[in-house]
Amino acid sequence: MKNQIPLSEAIAGYELAAQARRLSEKTIADYQNTFNKFTLFLDDDPPLDEITPDDVRRFLAGQAVSKKTLLNYHTGLSALWTWAVEEELTGRHLLRRVERPQPEKRAIVPYTEDDVKKMLAALGKSRPYWRAGQALTVHSLPNPARNRAIILALIDTGLRASELCELRIHHLDLRNRRVRVFGKGAKERVVPFSPRTGQVLWRYLKNERHDALASEPLFITTELKALDRHVLRQTLERIGRRAEVPDVNVHRFRHTFAINYLRNGGDPWSLQLMLGHSTLDMVRSYLAIAQADLDANHRLASPVANWNI
Repeated sequence: MKNQIPLSEAIAGYELAAQARRLSEKTIADYQNTFNKFTLFLDDDPPLDEITPDDVRRFLAGQAVSKKTLLNYHTGLSALWTWAVEEELTGRHLLRRVERPQPEKRAIVPYTEDDVKKMLAALGKSRPYWRAGQALTVHSLPNPARNRAIILALIDTGLRASELCELRIHHLDLRNRRVRVFGKGAKERVVPFSPRTGQVLWRYLKNERHDALASEPLFITTELKALDRHVLRQTLERIGRRAEVPDVNVHRFRHTFAINYLRNGGDPWSLQLMLGHSTLDMVRSYLAIAQADLDANHRLASPVANWNI
């Protein structure tokens, strides 16, 4: 066992190791946020082996955040202690003695076909409004081609918000209709898309980005900056309000892709790869919904039930 080192030195060593492993910038930033909060909570810089499971439990219990965020804090601290054990900086994995928070299980509600068509119809013009002393009017909206490409890309690939925002033009293979994605943990995967989505992406690049370099972001803002998750969320929320579709967000596009993929005959193992999940746990939730739909459709269409034989 190496000499005792304070928590701050262990954190600094782990952050270098995380960068060397090429963890994504978002993952490293999330871990740094967790470490900063934990250090402030301790109000000290104790040796690693003097920190107790109860310290971690009190830290987690005192955070006014969602259970999903609590789980992220636990995951970040667990990554730190896993590295510390491997480096022989400590002989115990503290987080294995602290129960993992269980995040809320939110209902999976995919978009309907009508929802998506309403959103696509709401890209070019504002909702009608009255101007002082004038008739009812509408005005043109910015970036309709970009937003159409975003919606079709999301619903056709199931990408996460961060994955979509981090795409570069050279990640697209329009000829073979594939996109190279870097997901959680900087894991690379290749996701196919349909000819229709490819056509919309091609038009967007041809008409809106014809002078862009291959290394530039695929989706940019009106100010010519890379689209980030905050702007993406605001953009989709505004589209939802204009289309009168509630709760428009990236994750619902991901759910919609997954459920319709299974409804239309796709297999769960391929879906797991395309979504970038490390296990089948989430895919099983999608399977249950798709199977319920099939059962309901069978009840409606069964010859035996309908013919009363």
